[in-house]
Amino acid sequence: MTHTGAPLVEMRDISIAFGGIKAVDHVTVNLYPGEVVGLLGHNGAGKSTLIKCLSGAYQADSGQIFINGQPVAINNPRDARAQNIETIYQTLALADNLNASANLFLGREIVTRHGMLDESAMEAETRKIMGRLNPNFRKFNVPVSALSGGQRQSVAIARAVYFNARILIMDEPTAALGPHETQMVAELIQELKRQGLGIFLIEHDIHNVMKLCDRASVMKNGQLVGTVNVNEVTDDDILGMIILGKKPARAA
Repeated sequence: MTHTGAPLVEMRDISIAFGGIKAVDHVTVNLYPGEVVGLLGHNGAGKSTLIKCLSGAYQADSGQIFINGQPVAINNPRDARAQNIETIYQTLALADNLNASANLFLGREIVTRHGMLDESAMEAETRKIMGRLNPNFRKFNVPVSALSGGQRQSVAIARAVYFNARILIMDEPTAALGPHETQMVAELIQELKRQGLGIFLIEHDIHNVMKLCDRASVMKNGQLVGTVNVNEVTDDDILGMIILGKKPARAA
């Protein structure tokens, strides 16, 4: 895959250590608009730590983050949000007792000029964004606890996109979902790509990476094994990168 112009995100030469142990050791990865980059590796490989430096949960000890070619400082999640970076964790961080629109605007509610919650405006906006992302979504007035896993993902993604996310971090978005729900999430990701968002996908399932991602960056023991174009490698190639820490010869 050939890209032109500056990446949407570049994490350059990032290092971070805890108690003298390097969790991330001089790692460089990037992401372009309309692209999904999978981050893979065993537990403890460093992929989650790396991406938490982008989400603002951690601060790197060294290295630099660039957004649209410009260096930025991301010291906390508020800084990340200011750069239009949103994270969708595995837990989704949804309030189960609230409906879709209340979750979408949780903490950022629309109020009337009298200071009252404008529930009709929030529902209208929720229907609008869902119409873009998941036109089959119909359950606007039930608690999200009553939604399926894929529908809950839709709400979490809609919340991020509504508030102008351009860079999305997704943590195993299809974990514990059945085939139909997994396909729903795959279609959501394709729609986000069409809208020009860049997505970092933290993933353990190689099959999902092959299906959903354009490129895959594999980490082992805190270091980057390599980044490959998914359409140029096989499942076994990526498995070899994870287990052996070696980039396939054809992708070198």
